[in-house]
Amino acid sequence: MSEENNDVESTELSSESLLETVSDAQVRSRISFEEFTDERTLISYDTFGKKQMKIKVLEVSDETPSERWKLGDRVKITKILLTIKHLETQQVEEGECDIESIERELAEKRHYTSTNRWVPVDSIKNGYVLKEYHTRLITDAHALDYIIF
Repeated sequence: MSEENNDVESTELSSESLLETVSDAQVRSRISFEEFTDERTLISYDTFGKKQMKIKVLEVSDETPSERWKLGDRVKITKILLTIKHLETQQVEEGECDIESIERELAEKRHYTSTNRWVPVDSIKNGYVLKEYHTRLITDAHALDYIIF
């Protein structure tokens, strides 16, 4: 009986030590729930699943949206950093993209543009754009063959 009590006590002590946590002030590496972003929401894949793309916002315009009440808080993105990873070779490519100048170039050369650079503020997490807006931001660069994805 005493062996069982010792085993129970040691189990309780070990589980208590596992449950003890260090305060956030001491660790400084913890993030709040609002700051947490799942990496899968930031990465988009090409059609064949051989490449991954991630877009980081480098610069936004100070222009105010015309219809804030209807579409919510949005920012106009002017420069992005594209990171493309080839999954077969693990090669990573990075490149800065000035969306504003590419949009102007496409309008001059082809007399149209398809970029919608207005992105909801909620769709930018930790400086990265959610994957739902990747195509919207790189459409003109893809049309001019600056990006092959």
